Amino acid sequence: MEGKWFAQGADLTVPLQIRKEVFGTERDALDDEAQQAVVYIAGRPVGAGRLWWRDGAFWLSDIGVLPEARGQGQGDLLVRLMIFKAMTHHGTMLRLLSPTQTEAFFARYGFEAEGKADGGTLMSLPAQRVCLSHCGCC
Repeated sequence: MEGKWFAQGADLTVPLQIRKEVFGTERDALDDEAQQAVVYIAGRPVGAGRLWWRDGAFWLSDIGVLPEARGQGQGDLLVRLMIFKAMTHHGTMLRLLSPTQTEAFFARYGFEAEGKADGGTLMSLPAQRVCLSHCGCC
């Protein structure tokens, strides 16, 4: 298993294909300002997510793994890659909008619910609470 970053302006064919398969969504305006992470197993892309900066925080979104590759740690790797990238850019706050069914997954990394918004739960993680050394739980 390995992860790869796609910077702004890169060919986003791979992360966009995964997003389409997992969420049924296409490219949008955020793709021009986001960095995309992709996880591979034996050279095959199986998961993707994106990270961008807005309003004083790094935002994580569209984190998804293909159904046949779930339950093997790819989602964990994606989240940890994105948190690590935000920390290397001196991020002080991370945010995401989580569907109700994935709140517990993100809580393992220290994300806490702030309230409901846009059909999901707004969750945040201050940088001082980030700990990446134990697979999403410290």
